[in-house]
Amino acid sequence: QVQLVESGGGLVQAGGSLRLSCTASGRTFSNYAMGWFRQAPGKEREFVAAINFSGGATYYADSVKGRFTISRDNAKNTLYLHMNSLKPEDTAGYYCAAAEWKLPSTDPHVYDFWGQGTQVTVPS
Repeated sequence: QVQLVESGGGLVQAGGSLRLSCTASGRTFSNYAMGWFRQAPGKEREFVAAINFSGGATYYADSVKGRFTISRDNAKNTLYLHMNSLKPEDTAGYYCAAAEWKLPSTDPHVYDFWGQGTQVTVPS
């Protein structure tokens, strides 16, 4: 089992930037495809971005494409989400997730392990 801990959230004005981190402990980090999801109150969990085991293939929701960048450093057991040009609609709790021995997916049900989340707030 892998344990995931997110950090880096906060309050940022529209147009600003944040970098979220997700640090893993437990089983070998490089065995996992990783994803970022977000969830606002009263809404379903929404796919944001995903990355394969090596970091060589990335995938993004249309709503964040061109603004967000997902990356990973397997030597540090850490997943990142670099967020630029933030909008009020980006306000949500952000969660990292791990899928063991699987391809990256937009479906949250595919993922085996989840972090506790970190809040990102962009006031209008």
